[in-house]
Amino acid sequence: MRLRRVYDETGPDEGTRVLVDRIWPRGVRKGSFDDWLKEVAPSTELREWFGHDPAKFAEFRRRYLAELKDPGHARALDQLRDLQHQGPVTLLTATKDVAHSHAQVLVDLLS
Repeated sequence: MRLRRVYDETGPDEGTRVLVDRIWPRGVRKGSFDDWLKEVAPSTELREWFGHDPAKFAEFRRRYLAELKDPGHARALDQLRDLQHQGPVTLLTATKDVAHSHAQVLVDLLS
């Protein structure tokens, strides 16, 4: 399981590329990825509360992990797990601070 920004250059060993943001990234063409699992992204309310503030990351992580237990999120997580069994997976996000993002939480959870 790898994590990259959607704007980074594609590497040869990325495997299945999956966008995990709820909102489509600006300037990115459709068909740039293998899949888009927006259902695994945090809720709009949680995303707006967090506001990409690193000081809130620990609480964001706790709340997001709780959200991931909801059925819709759980199904999307299962899809990611299934993809992992098929080979390498790269999660993609448009977030500038990848280390303090929901995508990092996903990588940590699935690794």
